[in-house]
Amino acid sequence: MQRFEQQSEFKDRMVSLNRVSKTVKGGRNARFSALVVVGDEQGRVGAGMGKAVEVPEAIRKATEDAKKSMVTVPLAGSTIPHGVTGYFSTAKVVLMPAPEGTGVIAGGAARAVLEMAGVKDIRTKTFGTGNPVNVAKATVEALKLLRSPEQVAKMRGKSVEDILG
Repeated sequence: MQRFEQQSEFKDRMVSLNRVSKTVKGGRNARFSALVVVGDEQGRVGAGMGKAVEVPEAIRKATEDAKKSMVTVPLAGSTIPHGVTGYFSTAKVVLMPAPEGTGVIAGGAARAVLEMAGVKDIRTKTFGTGNPVNVAKATVEALKLLRSPEQVAKMRGKSVEDILG
């Protein structure tokens, strides 16, 4: 009998894997916590957490959580339409558009989120904490705040030419 796996249109990347423990009456209870970023590299991205006794199960849970929290990112060519700042807990991530050929100038978790979103040229700076979970979530929060010129024109009741000058 042949089994056919449904091929997902999303790619996933594990950003961090932590061994965590809880002290209970009988001793320490060890588990694994995974942070996974999922995206289609064409403007959709999500980050999720999963925790389980075994690593593959933690990764699977994190992937499912990431797919539930997907956001759509408006892209302007290979970069973002405008600069934006995202906050989550003590992490602050500043995203700045960059000219073509710059590449993804970002570190760690922010790089993973932006590459899965399909951003090819961007400059970023992370302030506050370097915690991958908070940085990834702050980057997703920043991407949520992005608006395309078309969206801004529609909100203001103007034409795109008026917005772009």
